Amino acid sequence: MAQDTGFDAPTGPEGSSLRIGVIGCGRIGRLHADIIARDVPGLALGGVADVVTAAADGVSAATGAPVMTIDEMLASPDIDAVAICTSTDTHVDYIVAAAAAGKPIFCEKPVSLNLAEVERGVDAVEAAGVPFMIGFNRRFDPGHVSVRDAVAEHTIGDLHLIRITSRDPAPPPVEYVAVSGGIFMDMMIHDFDMARFVAGSDVVEVYAKGAVRVDPRIGEAGDVDTAVVILTHEDGTFTTIDNSREAVYGYDQRLEAFGSEGMAVSDNQSVHYGRTFTKGGAIAEPLPWFFLDRYLPAYRREWEAFRDYLVSGGPSPAGGNDALQVTKIAMAAGQSMREGRAVRLTEIS
Repeated sequence: MAQDTGFDAPTGPEGSSLRIGVIGCGRIGRLHADIIARDVPGLALGGVADVVTAAADGVSAATGAPVMTIDEMLASPDIDAVAICTSTDTHVDYIVAAAAAGKPIFCEKPVSLNLAEVERGVDAVEAAGVPFMIGFNRRFDPGHVSVRDAVAEHTIGDLHLIRITSRDPAPPPVEYVAVSGGIFMDMMIHDFDMARFVAGSDVVEVYAKGAVRVDPRIGEAGDVDTAVVILTHEDGTFTTIDNSREAVYGYDQRLEAFGSEGMAVSDNQSVHYGRTFTKGGAIAEPLPWFFLDRYLPAYRREWEAFRDYLVSGGPSPAGGNDALQVTKIAMAAGQSMREGRAVRLTEIS
């Protein structure tokens, strides 16, 4: 995790909440704006901004937050921190601008598809000394946290293996695939972060295989829709990750850590836990179909963590080094798949 920036935390007007400005009012920006406005004590939605005026107007109407230009938001003394929820290609420019304005920053993942750009953003944050957190929301899922805690507290002994499964219920539009950076950068990047988070050890080598098994148009766009990756950690732990763009039974999210003294598991969550048993067999509820149905509590806890980080200081819950490491892992996975060999992270620059 990043080191303590030593930044003097904003407090807002006496007795008030920290005021967050949201830049980008698409699907993920709307989600964050709604959570800030309604669900997290100590936070308030101070303003919304988007280059698409209608998008900002819609979030403003739903939350009551004022619409601002991005320049107005960065210059405003009434905004204590900003959330960057725009398209990936704009993240670094906004990080640099917010850092120059002295604003603490929450930024959605990935920071950039380009390692040099990630480094530029991290350098700007470190030079300005502002708090900086990446939106790796799965770090705040209670089940996943329980697995990480079992590893950190040595409840399962010496860690040997981590196994992560992430499968979406339906593939994204091909138009999105073409600009997303590919399955490793867009989808599996969450799993790369979880591997480091759970193991507490950096990744030193990556081996990846991928194929087009779901939609040939994804292959025509230059990507794969089915992938398996083996990570080797610095401490010798192995992590295996499998991703698919289409799981017909729902949103499949599983995490397992196996060690010398046992195993810790974060399993799928059904729509509810009722089951029916008849002579014909057992009937259970399906898995959630939408990522918010699975991870909404994690998004709320993520904002609680950002609030606590601003108020109390200390290391970032998901900082600049985390962004750099997962970008390198994703790039190594792509190179490994293309070249058919294991790739050391020292090869990525």
